[in-house]
Amino acid sequence: MPDRDKAYISLGDTLAKIERVRQHRRQKFYLHDTHVTLSHGSGGKATHNLIEAIFAPAFSNPLLDRMDDSAVFDITASRLAFTTDSYVVSPLFFPGGSIGELAINGTVNDLAMAGARPLYLSAGFVLEEGLAIEELQRIVDAMAKAAARAGVTIVTGDTKVVQRGKADRVFINTAGVGISPVTWPMGQAQARPGDKVLLSGPVGDHGIAILLAREALDIETTIESDTAPLHELVANLLEAAGPGLHCLKDPTRGGVATTLNEIALTSEISIALDETAIPVRPEVRGACEILGLDPLTIANEGKLLAIVAPEKAEAALSAMRSHPLGREAALIGEVRAEPAGMVFLKTDIGGTRVLDMLVGDPLPRIC
Repeated sequence: MPDRDKAYISLGDTLAKIERVRQHRRQKFYLHDTHVTLSHGSGGKATHNLIEAIFAPAFSNPLLDRMDDSAVFDITASRLAFTTDSYVVSPLFFPGGSIGELAINGTVNDLAMAGARPLYLSAGFVLEEGLAIEELQRIVDAMAKAAARAGVTIVTGDTKVVQRGKADRVFINTAGVGISPVTWPMGQAQARPGDKVLLSGPVGDHGIAILLAREALDIETTIESDTAPLHELVANLLEAAGPGLHCLKDPTRGGVATTLNEIALTSEISIALDETAIPVRPEVRGACEILGLDPLTIANEGKLLAIVAPEKAEAALSAMRSHPLGREAALIGEVRAEPAGMVFLKTDIGGTRVLDMLVGDPLPRIC
């Protein structure tokens, strides 16, 4: 055999061995650091080690495994939904969830509120020097589980590290793309007089769970965050109501009060609510009374508001109640023509009061 052919065979064998070593390293990679350091944000070997040990195994899929600067994928639908959100919640771990679940569910739900089926997410991390690797692993594992539950894939991301004291352990940004089957105008500008207001379940769970965990208040309670992906519940609504579904919003920061005021202002209509019809867990109501808070201004992470044409309201409500995340859904009010831009609440004692947006921020860093 000519020496040149031997050289080609030797080179081929060497490349094959390198590839086998590379695959073995990815499968067996171990990170020896116990805390995040500035080197993990340098873009060099420490960054590579962190990505290979923490992020790559948890989020592994064919698109992400290429480790390109962008994920490239085929879309056959003509209508896409795209959103992005950032998460700075404190504390990182709380009853019912963590910043990891929030980062996935929050972006999934933003897509769902456009009627979209979420497909692909990005994940960007700002890590503070000194963050325990064990904590980061817990957060990433929670994100992977939440993504699997929601049926979405994390296909690209980024990691940065800042000096100790320049952040609060970890901040996360996620962006998402989904396919929307909605072919009619739908959004917070589409509410019409006569429409009914539906709520998927009890309000205030997330905000109160965060508050009690953060402040370590001596209140005995089993309140947990309601963080959950809502796209399957939305799919039920779309099937039941079709073009009669005029608006979807998840009442996160600012709660039900702020969300409905935004709809009233944008659609230039009025919304009348019945306080007795709005579900609030007794534990949440009790905590709010002790702390001087209104449950209608408290954040939620697993609830939605639907504005539905009156002839589709019963079908939509039944569809919501048929799903585990909408089992306690309720019809809580209706849309009226005047006075435009206002939300009114008929109280449980028979009076009526203006329900305004949340003023100030009594509970910052809620998500």
